[in-house]
Amino acid sequence: MPAHPSPAPLPFPAPALSAPVLLTSSVRLLLLACALGCLFSCGEISEGKTLRLAHGLDVSHPVHGGMVRMGEVLDSISDGQLRLKIYSGGQLGTESQNLELLQLGSLAMTKVSAAVMERFAPAYSVLSLPYLFEDRETSFRVLDGPVGQELLAQGAAARLRGLTFFDAGTRSFYTKSAPVRTPADVVGKKVRVQNSPMAVDLIKSLGGSPTPISYGELYTALQQGVVDAAENNLPSYYTSRHYEVTPYYSYDRHTAVPDVLVIGTATWEKLSGQERDWLAVAARSATTFQRESWQAAEEEAVRELTKAGVTFTEVDAAAFRAAVEQMYTAARQDPDLAPILERILTAQ
Repeated sequence: MPAHPSPAPLPFPAPALSAPVLLTSSVRLLLLACALGCLFSCGEISEGKTLRLAHGLDVSHPVHGGMVRMGEVLDSISDGQLRLKIYSGGQLGTESQNLELLQLGSLAMTKVSAAVMERFAPAYSVLSLPYLFEDRETSFRVLDGPVGQELLAQGAAARLRGLTFFDAGTRSFYTKSAPVRTPADVVGKKVRVQNSPMAVDLIKSLGGSPTPISYGELYTALQQGVVDAAENNLPSYYTSRHYEVTPYYSYDRHTAVPDVLVIGTATWEKLSGQERDWLAVAARSATTFQRESWQAAEEEAVRELTKAGVTFTEVDAAAFRAAVEQMYTAARQDPDLAPILERILTAQ
């Protein structure tokens, strides 16, 4: 990608917000750094030149690859008038911190799990229901259709606009001492979960102890026994090197929670109609590329993890589905979830 000009130092007063913004002390420090001209530039965004995108994944991850493709397409179709600058590996903070920076307009875009978006738009919770989609192709059809577009718009009140859904595979458990084969094997275990009410409910339904921990801190938490297990997709399990401390991966495939590429409305509203169109085209191209890359990444992960000595185990899927049935009962009684849940199930 072409070189990007250095950002000019600018102060960042907090704008008036229509939805609450939670500012942690670490975010305040980041904003101070911005004011000293360290990282971000609202000026560049208003000039329509460079959009800064931050995420917490390794550069080898297929999601990062999708973002790189998005930047290439954006640069090409705009003839260099709109570009993407990517900060990987949590350089600019955690997922939650990046979302806060989007709300303030100090960062343009980020990638988060749909589970994280539950805090800002409750309807996203439906995507964290276990065993929601029949298969991968069905999930894409639903997410790319009217239901998915409706979900992407749900965060607007919190100044967060979804652009597209990236594939994040299916999530399964990985453990330190022995594989998970049945729900009984989760009972009593401290399991790292995302900061998501639905993820917490899932582990409670299986008899475990849900423990929200930042993804960047998870390796150490597993290593030191702060948690006994975690759950994630295969490429993330591989690229994070979590297999070094948790060598048992059990294919329960409990959820297929997608990733969401999010832009702050503070940034979106400063883009022209042409720039928004360029961004939409680039996001669609990136999504197609990323989903194709994901399958290849899963296959590579299995090959490399097998070489590294990881034990893969198939589980009693029917027993897991039965154990979480009460989550569907609760969702059908939730006015935020019931309508969209029925539309998803009908669409399949």
